[in-house]
Amino acid sequence: MTGTGSGSEWLARYSSSLMGVFGTPQRVLVRGAGCLVWDADGKEYLDLLGGIAVNALGHANPFVTSVISSQLATLGHVSNFFTSPTQIALAEKLLAITDAPAGSKVFFTNSGTEANEAAFKLARRNTGGSGAKRTKIIALEGAFHGRTMGALALTAKEAYRAPFEPLPGGVVHIPFGDVEALKDAVDETVAAVFLEPIQGEAGVRPLPPGYLRAARELTARVGALLILDEVQTGIGRTGKWLASEDAGIMPDAVTLAKGLGGGFPIGALITYGPETSSLLAAGQHGTTFGGNPVATAAALATLHAIESQHVLANAAAVGQYLRAGLAGIPGVTEVRGEGLLIGFDLDAEVAPGVVQAGLDAGFIVNSPGPRTIRLAPPLVLTTAQADTFLDAFPAILQAAKDAQ
Repeated sequence: MTGTGSGSEWLARYSSSLMGVFGTPQRVLVRGAGCLVWDADGKEYLDLLGGIAVNALGHANPFVTSVISSQLATLGHVSNFFTSPTQIALAEKLLAITDAPAGSKVFFTNSGTEANEAAFKLARRNTGGSGAKRTKIIALEGAFHGRTMGALALTAKEAYRAPFEPLPGGVVHIPFGDVEALKDAVDETVAAVFLEPIQGEAGVRPLPPGYLRAARELTARVGALLILDEVQTGIGRTGKWLASEDAGIMPDAVTLAKGLGGGFPIGALITYGPETSSLLAAGQHGTTFGGNPVATAAALATLHAIESQHVLANAAAVGQYLRAGLAGIPGVTEVRGEGLLIGFDLDAEVAPGVVQAGLDAGFIVNSPGPRTIRLAPPLVLTTAQADTFLDAFPAILQAAKDAQ
């Protein structure tokens, strides 16, 4: 159906047929297996980005593939006038693994930005019990919540926002990790506070200890919602189902996507308790494809594999091993993250060059900033595979510096 061709031939066809919103693709990938992928020219790469934290079980996982194929051969799509056993079972499973209390609910989407759009609308419905409309929403500097209009209003980066203003109003960005700034911002006019437990696009920056607990106390005091964006950090990425688990709090809502479908597009908004879950009434939000039988079957298979194959423990252990190894490499100045969401800073502004040198050496990594490299590999990465990157990285870094 697609034909054949070299990488350069495919890229020429790409530039003449696809919008340039992503720039020129780095490679044309044609096949994957586990943590490895191959390009159109036959070169092998260790995928340390995992589709940006999406391929939780690696590429072409046999179990997930078989479940998707079986479901698609049985029932592929129904409109939201109907439901399916996989949709209901997945909702029940998500409520269970996130320790949601009775009366909690799930709304399925196709992506993380759509989950955050739903959460934005949820916030718009919150009056704090007073009946008075609230439109003020607090987000953090450095935040990334997506690129659709509501999610973009929550996203902090000016370069993303400016071309599309005016954005939905009422969003105020406050300094990252500053509890005093949060105290000053959260009052009875606030509908919600949106937080990422670890800011991925900003270079893997974890919120400081105690910040989430302070946010919960402050929002509860004034009737504002605490909404946690775990699109990148959820579903085992940090070695736990949710990165926020250790904070010992219950948010009002959590958004998920990326790793949830093991590579198949799906997102979710989870609302905690009956009061928050009743904010969006019938007809106030919807989606054609969200929660379709194939996507929900893929997610159920992914969650089952994560549980049955002890993937959470692997992500925690291999992540710790990889971070410790990176910290000992000359030229690496700081290592951050949890589980297999890792950011590390360099002693020179050569991160884009490291991405290119890494590709040349057979490794896929990402540079969210001029000095920062982000890793978000499949959660099934082994220590042996991590060692190949640790061994190669000093030469990759030097090649990037030499190319400046």
